[in-house]
Amino acid sequence: MNNPRFSIVLIVGFAFVLTGLSAFTVGERELAIKLQVGKVVEANYEPGIHFKIPVYQTVRKFPSQIIKIDDAPQRVFTLERTAMTVDYFVKWRIVDEVPFYTSTGGIQEVALDRLREIVKNSIVTEFGKRTIQEAISVERVELMRKMRENADETAKGLGIEVVDFRVKQVEFIAAVRNSVYNQMREERARVAAETRSEGEEAAELIKSTADKDRTILLANAYRDGQIIRGEGDARAAEIYANAYSKDAEFYSFSRSITAYKKSMGNPGDLLVLDPDNEFFRYLNQSSGEQ
Repeated sequence: MNNPRFSIVLIVGFAFVLTGLSAFTVGERELAIKLQVGKVVEANYEPGIHFKIPVYQTVRKFPSQIIKIDDAPQRVFTLERTAMTVDYFVKWRIVDEVPFYTSTGGIQEVALDRLREIVKNSIVTEFGKRTIQEAISVERVELMRKMRENADETAKGLGIEVVDFRVKQVEFIAAVRNSVYNQMREERARVAAETRSEGEEAAELIKSTADKDRTILLANAYRDGQIIRGEGDARAAEIYANAYSKDAEFYSFSRSITAYKKSMGNPGDLLVLDPDNEFFRYLNQSSGEQ
């Protein structure tokens, strides 16, 4: 009775042990390969539970999350052979587990050392193609893009993807910093002087054009004013002539009354004339009778 039960328990226990040795899990942030006598026989596992032949087959797992490299600044030379230090960081991850294992033995430290060399070569190459001005100005965005593309292309052979490549700071070596700054200051001063000269030239042109337009405008306004004034005088003369031709006596009387008002319009005015003067013709004719 005891022997059959013991055998069943033994078989069940052996099955559990065998299952434990055969099963393995792959997490969502892991990559895994199955090895058989040191050779890769299966890869690209989905997250979940998988099986292998115990002892005969083994499993290697690698992290798939992004890893950051933030090393010491790298010394480079620009196109003018000016020494600079570049402070940078790189983000990378394993995307193809098979070439990663075959090229590095699955050792992350080996992959880091090789990637560091790839990154440094990319930095030295790209900075060596550019002038100081290009390296520290708006060209830096294009510079970082090229360095990432170059490093990523080379790193593909390691099963690695370069996710991001950023230059944090670019500094000159102390021995050349002052001379470089002086050169940049002189260049900026030259550009400023040229811009100022062009601005003054443009201002003079605008001013002379405005003066010319003002002179023409005033001349045209004076001409038009004279024309209008002449037309008004002609019209007034025409009206006077028409009025005079209709009633010459009344016209003469009206002009005399106006003259009286202008000559004796203020209290205390004194006018000394001969009473028989033509100026008093209408006053002398007035008898006060209706």
